[in-house]
Amino acid sequence: MTMPCDDAGTSKVQRFEVFTGAGQRRDWPPEVKAAIIAESYSKQETVCAVARRHGLSPSQLFTWRRQLRKQMEARGVALPVARTMAPAFVPAIIEEPLSIEPAPAKRPRKQARQRAARSSWGSTEWQ
Repeated sequence: MTMPCDDAGTSKVQRFEVFTGAGQRRDWPPEVKAAIIAESYSKQETVCAVARRHGLSPSQLFTWRRQLRKQMEARGVALPVARTMAPAFVPAIIEEPLSIEPAPAKRPRKQARQRAARSSWGSTEWQ
């Protein structure tokens, strides 16, 4: 097969690839779709992990789940809700604070005192 691949059409195609797969809209059979949705509700994996494994975008799987939820609510059937664990609290033990005497104030260093004294020698007060 020869196909032009430059503007002048003088060179021949060295390699020709045909892409097949998810380039177009896929039609999922209802049984497969239901199985994927059920798997996403199993709590063994995240919804995103299930979607990736089946070649879906996570948003597509979330849309399927939302559509199923709406269909079930319209029929008056509620989807089973996974039990969530009640929050567990750790008891807090409050002890009386130890009476800690404040540390004595630090005396200024000898050099800092001398610097302060020197700077005051040449100062003049105006009233």
